[in-house]
Amino acid sequence: MSATKVQPVPPTPKKEPKVIEQLGRKRTDNYAWMKDDNWQQVLRDPTIVKADVKAHLTEENAYTKAMLASTEDLQAKMFDEMKGRVKEDDSSVPAGDGAWEYYTEFAKGAQHPKYMRRGRKPPYMLDGRLVTEVRAVAPPQLLLDADALAKGKAYSEVAATAHSSDHRLFAYAEDAQGSEFHSIYVKDLETGQLVGTPIEAGYGDVIFSPDGAWLFWTNRDTEGRPNKVFRRPARGGETTLVYEETDEGMFMGVGTTASDAFIAIAIGNQETSEVRFISADKPTSDPVVFAARNPGVLYDVEHWDGGFVIRTNVGGAVDFKLCTAEVGKTEAANWKDWIAHRPGHFIVGIGAFKDHLVRIERVNANNSIFITKRADKSEHAIAVDEKAYVLGIEGGFEFDTPVMRYTYTSPTTPRQWFDYDMESGAKTLRKTQEIPSGHDPSKYVVDRVYAKASDGAEVPITVLRRKDVALDDKAPLLVYGYGSYGIPQEPGFSIRNFSLVDRGWIWAITHIRGGSDKGWGWFQDGRKFKKKNTFTDFIACTEHLQKNGYGKPARTVAYGGSAGGLLMGAVVNMRPDLYSGIIAAVPFVDVINTMSDTSLPLTPPEWPEWGDPIKDPKAYDYMMSYSPYDNVGKKPYPALLATGGLSDGRVTYWEPEKWTAKLRDYSTSGNPILLKINMEAGHGGASGRFDFLKEIALDYAFAVWAVDKGWTKA
Repeated sequence: MSATKVQPVPPTPKKEPKVIEQLGRKRTDNYAWMKDDNWQQVLRDPTIVKADVKAHLTEENAYTKAMLASTEDLQAKMFDEMKGRVKEDDSSVPAGDGAWEYYTEFAKGAQHPKYMRRGRKPPYMLDGRLVTEVRAVAPPQLLLDADALAKGKAYSEVAATAHSSDHRLFAYAEDAQGSEFHSIYVKDLETGQLVGTPIEAGYGDVIFSPDGAWLFWTNRDTEGRPNKVFRRPARGGETTLVYEETDEGMFMGVGTTASDAFIAIAIGNQETSEVRFISADKPTSDPVVFAARNPGVLYDVEHWDGGFVIRTNVGGAVDFKLCTAEVGKTEAANWKDWIAHRPGHFIVGIGAFKDHLVRIERVNANNSIFITKRADKSEHAIAVDEKAYVLGIEGGFEFDTPVMRYTYTSPTTPRQWFDYDMESGAKTLRKTQEIPSGHDPSKYVVDRVYAKASDGAEVPITVLRRKDVALDDKAPLLVYGYGSYGIPQEPGFSIRNFSLVDRGWIWAITHIRGGSDKGWGWFQDGRKFKKKNTFTDFIACTEHLQKNGYGKPARTVAYGGSAGGLLMGAVVNMRPDLYSGIIAAVPFVDVINTMSDTSLPLTPPEWPEWGDPIKDPKAYDYMMSYSPYDNVGKKPYPALLATGGLSDGRVTYWEPEKWTAKLRDYSTSGNPILLKINMEAGHGGASGRFDFLKEIALDYAFAVWAVDKGWTKA
């Protein structure tokens, strides 16, 4: 007789009821102990997490590994497939800057890139002069080997790089924990040596002043928030405070205008913004307010055509308009309307060149690029004819150029890079993303369908499937969503998704409210006291797909991460019957507790998004009505996988830890509730390009397992 296979037993963490009184209301949290009181230090050094938390997370990881043991071959196969779609010795299209062009390249097998530059062949602009004569071109030069930088570290991610205008200095910001606290280093490119003392607790941005003499960066405080902009001599020296933001609810960053005429400090949240400028010819002067912050008014600025172009929602321009202002007359009262507001035509952003202005507009989850000529203000658009696609502008270093670089991709089209002559309209294909293992777009079909939301709104869905997959309810279906912060789900090409699609899965991207897929008003209709529209939109999308042959509940998996993990938590509480599996990556599920904890990095800055449950009873009650952790109930939950990172300062590890423990307490289905915590990473998961794919392969193998009811076969 063969031995009976023993089913792994899930962890049963202790319960320590904690009664929380707030605004005259009470709630009880049995798993509050999972939050390490020393969590800020844990972000910087995950090894010091308290013993009982470490023991429980270790047990959870072991249980997940045991439960998914039957999928390990599938995980390995999917990882190999994804890796096979990556050109290992790849390089970016170089971006020119005077006599040099900068690019990145990967060595075969490397997890991280090399930052490189090489001499540039004429013609190019140098100090305002067109260089056409043939001259010796400098050979490739290594600026930074990020793979070598990461050697011996569990985590390493270079978030930002910059070079000085004289091309002698190179700065980079490294996160070595996954906590998003960055160390900033400056390298002398002539000697190869670091100069100055490394800067600690950077926010992840770093720039040189346009004259190359000064270094500017944003500081991250002990709570993980951006609070100050500093300056110091580029090669090291005394640090000077440039600006301190006293409103802890504001995000902040420092950069330059495209013209390099100004250093700009951008301050804002989801509702209100402000820009402060420093003239580039006086980089040590105090920043000057462009236009005073006004609650509810958002704006950003580019310097162009001797004045300024402002993208703003002022005056009720929900989907934004463009205004102009003269130098020295920049307060909002002096702004003049230029490109009028058109509802449903969301002006996403602008880019400035000496003789052209570029803007991106989004309509029904697709982007268009418009180019305006400075001389006569005439404009034209770049046209695309696919049902679903993404157009984007690639940032460059040069202002005085007629050439703009843009990218194009769709669910079936690998990314393409084009250099576009804005004067003549001629375009040059510079690169097409190579898929070494092969890709034939003709084997797939992309559908753009619309679901009717509960209030009648039309919600777009982008669907990718193989042509030989029939719409007869038999194919497994993965429904993906996010729906927060105005971040759209752009329908681009993914090397990862084909590991499901090529197995006969249908992949659906939902463009639900809370994102800006159909405009800024689409975002506003899915935030704060309208947040539940995000969840009901996703449910409507799932039902529409299931009613039209794309799948059925027993073969449908829902997938979302971060705020998309909140979506997963809310939806599975509302309609567990629609799904056979749920994947919630770094899920924001403990909403009421997190938004009541002012020590957490994102709490005050995100009150405009979710509401303030500390002071506002209405916000408390509304949040409590959907908070996934607080609304877990006696229900037949589907199989569920939650993931997290111990160094995550955005969605702390204890959110998925508490949630999965409570789900096991209440679920009546007996389906597995799994938790996987990366003990050496943060919000973005593993830092290496291949290690990250292993985490995705785990998610996808779980999806297959959930549909196949793998746990019943033990």
